[in-house]
Amino acid sequence: MKKLIALFAVSAVASTSAIAGVALSGTASVSYDDNGSAASSTSYDADLSFVGTTGGTTVTIGMDVDQSDAVSGGSPGITGATMATTIGPVTVSADMFNEASIGTSSGGNDREGTAAEDTGVSISLDAPIGDATLAVDNDGAVTVSGTWSGVTLSHTSESAGDTTTASAAIAGMDVSVTNEAGATTWSLGTTVSGVALTLASSQTVTATFGLAGNTMVVTSNPARTAANRVPGVVGGIRGTRAVTARASFATVAISRDLTSGATLAATYSTLDDSLTLKASVAF
Repeated sequence: MKKLIALFAVSAVASTSAIAGVALSGTASVSYDDNGSAASSTSYDADLSFVGTTGGTTVTIGMDVDQSDAVSGGSPGITGATMATTIGPVTVSADMFNEASIGTSSGGNDREGTAAEDTGVSISLDAPIGDATLAVDNDGAVTVSGTWSGVTLSHTSESAGDTTTASAAIAGMDVSVTNEAGATTWSLGTTVSGVALTLASSQTVTATFGLAGNTMVVTSNPARTAANRVPGVVGGIRGTRAVTARASFATVAISRDLTSGATLAATYSTLDDSLTLKASVAF
């Protein structure tokens, strides 16, 4: 009997040790949308994230618990799987899941996401050349990044077109500029009398401020014209999804943290004159 008790104790300790290196987090929400003049609807979302760490190696796995698309048949689905480890000054990161995300559209004439392969391995070297970091991925793209005099710069050279980004805080204003294959986008952010304002090159304007213990966000979204689908090209250049035309609209969202730990939000959209109530929690 004593041997059985001792064996159980060792097993329990081993199990606890194994679990100690795993962090679990997630989010969940339920929304009700009156959809303006259309029929009202409810929707829900639940996601989990598992992060396992041992020494200098980290594995991250994401899961969409409520996934209900035709492919999955309504069963939970994996949304990401990555592993990163360090070997001296070298960091190796492997993306083992083909996300094939559709992405989002922030306004203007931008096109939405791709369905191309996005798995691969990238190798970063914290090289002793000032504050710069060098990285190369399995497609041969080389990235040099670092921060100098308060300005963060990154330049990626690849066959599909070079990408350069720069960001800095100047006189109380956050400035970010990105040039991708010759196309430039930018965003500005600042706070005036307690109101956080952002302005993007897509003509999207957002104002965030506190209101009697609540947080209110007012967003002006520009009109969007239609864009045809662009197919992918063999050799790693990704295609784009088609984009439908959309009129300009504004949204007003008011949210409040509840004592229960959840957050309650109400969002009104002029696009379809709809009101959405959403209860969400993160853990």
